[in-house]
Amino acid sequence: MPKYKPHIGTDESGKGDYFGPLVVAAVYLEKKQLDQLISAGVKDSKRLTDNRNIELARLITSLCPHSIIAIGPEKYNELYAKMRNLNHLLAWGHIKAIENVLEQEKAKLVVSDKFGRRDYVTEALRENDETIQVEERHKAEDDPAVACASVLARGEFLRRLAELSTQFKAELPKGASEKVVQAASRFKTKHGPERLAQVAKLHFKITKKI
Repeated sequence: MPKYKPHIGTDESGKGDYFGPLVVAAVYLEKKQLDQLISAGVKDSKRLTDNRNIELARLITSLCPHSIIAIGPEKYNELYAKMRNLNHLLAWGHIKAIENVLEQEKAKLVVSDKFGRRDYVTEALRENDETIQVEERHKAEDDPAVACASVLARGEFLRRLAELSTQFKAELPKGASEKVVQAASRFKTKHGPERLAQVAKLHFKITKKI
């Protein structure tokens, strides 16, 4: 088994969810933290329950240098209207989170989930530091640092989605299913279409449906 190299992992949550924010997290993971987090059950957030995600996110934040970039629905809609490209928005979030962690730990390796055809993260980071090694992979959550970032991002997404549900006294389901379409329609009827931008990502097809 190859020797573990301390590095930064990044991942996002909320990209496929109509309601709630887009959250990007970056985590710097060393060997001593790796062993403890694996023992605690850290893995790709998609393989964990919501409650377990939130519990493990607290553990990760207590052990590891990290950064969380949360883009609430209103800001998300504003940025998307300017960029007109989700990959550009994701790249901005990933790069900002990585740069924040690099201010805490001078890592030389970054592993990131790959989105789109271009290596957005590599291009941006190598502009400032040609020595940094960046690996952009599809389904990168098998990397432990990326798995930690995925848990951290999902935990923050769930927390903020719950806050929005409480604020508007409305059910705001995860995902983009027919259940979400129905919830969006109820929300629009109760609060008016202009308030939808405060809880939802308006470029989804669901907005046109309702």
